[in-house]
Amino acid sequence: MGVQKDRVRFNVGGRIFETSATTLANAGRNSLFGAMFDDNWNFHPGHTITEHFIDRNPDCFAVLLDLLRTGELYLPSNMPEKLLYREALFYGLLDHVRSAKWGQFDGNRLKLSGSVTGRAPGDGTAIRAGPDGGCCVAHGSMVHVYDWMLEEHPTINLDYQRVNDACWIDPESIVISACERLGRGDGGMGLFNASTGELRYKFDVKHENQVKTFTAGALCFSPDYKLFSSCKGRSNEYGIGVWDQVTGKQTDFFYEPPGWSLGDADKLQWLNGSNCLMVATLFPRKDNCYISLLDFRDKDNMVWSWSDIGASIMDERRVRDAIAMDETSSICVVNEYEDLGFMDLRRAAGSVRWSSRSRLMKSKMPDEPCYPKLAVHEGQLFSSMNDTISVFCGPDWVLTSRLRRSYGGSICDFSIGGDRLFALHSEENVFDIWETPTPPII
Repeated sequence: MGVQKDRVRFNVGGRIFETSATTLANAGRNSLFGAMFDDNWNFHPGHTITEHFIDRNPDCFAVLLDLLRTGELYLPSNMPEKLLYREALFYGLLDHVRSAKWGQFDGNRLKLSGSVTGRAPGDGTAIRAGPDGGCCVAHGSMVHVYDWMLEEHPTINLDYQRVNDACWIDPESIVISACERLGRGDGGMGLFNASTGELRYKFDVKHENQVKTFTAGALCFSPDYKLFSSCKGRSNEYGIGVWDQVTGKQTDFFYEPPGWSLGDADKLQWLNGSNCLMVATLFPRKDNCYISLLDFRDKDNMVWSWSDIGASIMDERRVRDAIAMDETSSICVVNEYEDLGFMDLRRAAGSVRWSSRSRLMKSKMPDEPCYPKLAVHEGQLFSSMNDTISVFCGPDWVLTSRLRRSYGGSICDFSIGGDRLFALHSEENVFDIWETPTPPII
């Protein structure tokens, strides 16, 4: 950038600050200061006045100016974090604060940074990380939404419809799936404003040109703005629905073949590498597990499938969760003992290669255990078991670290997004926030 070394003076709340155009240019084009420069990062003629007055908090401005100068964030002990975040939002510097506060996500270096407690009625608990570091917690018929500062937004209340899943489309938009209530004609899916809780529009299922009531289950979306959901209706609309998430219009529907349970799917995952959708129906929703890959470009759709039908009941390795890994062309599954199993997607569906190296304990399961969950993020594999999340790395998925705290009960769900890991515990709707600290300054 061809930045002039001009001095710039600010009067912020009565205090005088002087800096250079080079320092201000570090704020980026989308900041308040970016508007002071032309396309060549030279000052606009209208911004050559000797002093700019800003009626804001001068103490916070000093911290943010130092951040632009050094790339390091130093927060005085007497300054509340939320006050600095508010001021950073005004100047368009939230991303700078976040990158200085958090290091690059690494499951082996995660540290517990805080916990949030609360209560909500009902069951069906899930947590979903937002793309900007916030999250939402679905519990019963309610969804509690938190921004990246962990301030709670207005609660989304579905009027006694049980929430099945939630999916962030962007930092301001959440899709929620819910059970259809018999005789009411409601349920299905809706797109909500994350900040206000306002319903923007509903996603309809049409069959033979008629709008049908349905229960929506697992959710996911693809980079080309397609939204997928498992659907279960009253007539023939059992399977996977596809909508345009921008317009809300249904674009496709894959009806489940005989003997399978796509409409009851617990988990959907879009695979960018293969351009396919993984659909998993798991125990205990069904007595048997069904995992398939759907390619909506192919008229036959189902390009890979696996089920544990016929497996030995004495094996006791019922699949509790599944996740596909594009990089290794494989699917990882986990059982109730946190044994990891792997299937090669490059081969016809066959047996699972189980590994018990991940077992955390051989002791008795809790009276009310939370089923294991899986996640993959930046080449690392995560698996929850009771009150601990295990991290696996390398081509052989070696156990490298464990995340655990001393209270909150078993982990019923966890999610990764916005450079944070959120872990939701079974007791009183408590969830933890894990972050990667910045590397030490040498």
